[in-house]
Amino acid sequence: MNQETMVVGLDIGTTKVCAIIGQYNENGMMEITGVGTTPSRGLRRGVVINIELTVKSVLNAIEAAEMMSGREVHDVYTGIAGGHIEGINSRGVVAVTGRNREITKEDVDRVIDAARAIVIPMDREVLHVIPQEFIVDEQGGIKNPLGMIGVRLESEVHIITGAVTSAQNIVRCVNRAGFKVNDIVLEPLASSKAVLSDDERELGVLLIDLGGGTTDILVYLEGAPYHTGVLSLGGDQVTNDLSIILKTPMESAEQIKRESGGCRMSLVEEEEDVVIPGVGGRPPRRISRKQIVEIIQPRMAEIFGMVKEQIDKKGYLKLLGGGVVITGGGSLLPGTAELASEIFGLPSRIGYPVKLGGLVEEYYNPMFATGVGLVLYGASRSSTEYFDTTSSEGTFSSVWERMRKWFKEFF
Repeated sequence: MNQETMVVGLDIGTTKVCAIIGQYNENGMMEITGVGTTPSRGLRRGVVINIELTVKSVLNAIEAAEMMSGREVHDVYTGIAGGHIEGINSRGVVAVTGRNREITKEDVDRVIDAARAIVIPMDREVLHVIPQEFIVDEQGGIKNPLGMIGVRLESEVHIITGAVTSAQNIVRCVNRAGFKVNDIVLEPLASSKAVLSDDERELGVLLIDLGGGTTDILVYLEGAPYHTGVLSLGGDQVTNDLSIILKTPMESAEQIKRESGGCRMSLVEEEEDVVIPGVGGRPPRRISRKQIVEIIQPRMAEIFGMVKEQIDKKGYLKLLGGGVVITGGGSLLPGTAELASEIFGLPSRIGYPVKLGGLVEEYYNPMFATGVGLVLYGASRSSTEYFDTTSSEGTFSSVWERMRKWFKEFF
């Protein structure tokens, strides 16, 4: 089996590093054949703070996935997140120059180029330029203007930028682990490919990816992204609250959160008890599960409240006909969707990755949404030429090519 039949998604998160191997079967369908996860030691709030520890985590995760699939990994599609991510909506205008005023691919390229010609600081780089709609002679709502007749062509695009150094450090870690980076992708965009339906994107949907160190926010309206945001706050903050209030180590707090945590008091039986391990030779103690939920629920409500404030300020909240989809490891707490419905006043659900066949039980979990999305992203590009990423700057050497690929995918 040659390399082109395999696509690898590498999710380098604050809590865990996850490698997912997808392969095309004999019917040309993508299947997940390898999943590898390992604790992440070198990141804080989505940003690399220790190269060596991150390299080690990347190697361990990919080796575990290789063992499961029986295939050797050479290149990956990896994600990026962190508080440095910003999304901007921009508009470009050009005159149609084609013969008989017919809009050509060159006109479309020029108008997208005009839209992305915004001033950004020297320490930031454009990661994605995603077309939202085109306007021909003041007629809006056009997804593909090619072949139409017009004098004036406008484009509205969503531009996602990030810190150059943060992105380069992720690429450097993967390179030092011995792998090539085919592309670096915004993590909530990858997750959206795995958990959102076309109908939800068209109706308007809010995607919340609850990770360990960050909460990623993405708003789709009429099929295209309109808002991107990242909160430097995630599931680790909930664990930290438990650790401080219960006076127990982070490891014990994480276990208590996973096994006994919840976001809704109505889900707790009055007589349920939880054992808190003793520290320093002290005996363990028992508290009610209700007390655990009383610690967790306010923090989760605060995170959702911050997301709501961010999108309400932009005026998007009333446009979300598709409701709210929550994914990521933090979404696994019982009552998460119910709490979100209450805070946003919208239908909410937990986002599980699309079923692709293969090792269904292994990857069918919200914590693998980004990894599966990266595989799907890579599969959609398997017929295009890969980036040259032999150096840490390689992934960013051709933003124009990246933009053209995005345009090719959406239209």
